[in-house]
Amino acid sequence: MTRSERLADQLDWYWHKNLRPRLDGLTDEEYFWEPVDGCWSVRPGGATAAPAAEGSGTWTMDSASPAPEPAPVTTIAWRLGHIIVSCLGYRVCWYFGGQEVDSGTFAYAGTAAEALDQLDEMYGRWNAGVRELADADLDLPPAVGPERFPLENRVLHVNRELIHHGAEISLLRDLYRRQVGPVPHRAPCPTTGFAE
Repeated sequence: MTRSERLADQLDWYWHKNLRPRLDGLTDEEYFWEPVDGCWSVRPGGATAAPAAEGSGTWTMDSASPAPEPAPVTTIAWRLGHIIVSCLGYRVCWYFGGQEVDSGTFAYAGTAAEALDQLDEMYGRWNAGVRELADADLDLPPAVGPERFPLENRVLHVNRELIHHGAEISLLRDLYRRQVGPVPHRAPCPTTGFAE
């Protein structure tokens, strides 16, 4: 087994045994659920309460530059968008070629099903690309993009990011499903109908 196959297998095991099964049945209500006030999320274009928004489609993702301290709590929608674009999308383009992904122009998903389709596609491209790397490739920095660390370092970084954010998403699903008592009332968003 090559080094790249071992690196791909580490994340692929987590993907198939932990993360992807935990996302089955994700509803739009969970996707947009804001467990506390002031959450960052994916919202209809122009509806952000954050200092800025990323994306150019019907839905955009809350953001700010520089990021506020402390960082805001984020919804499952925001976390999935972050994984799809920032963790995987940029690097799939930089390391393996193909269509460029940019947070400023990305069409963020307005439904859980659409986000999961985007996630599955980007993860598939990532995993296939990592498996095709030669050992010599892993020792060098990527030829494209701003990251100047050896590719092995970058692959391990993405593995850590997906495990980290996947665990956060799984916890949010657990909290959503196990709320005790009535859900705090929040007025529904006039555009989506979901509680803000």
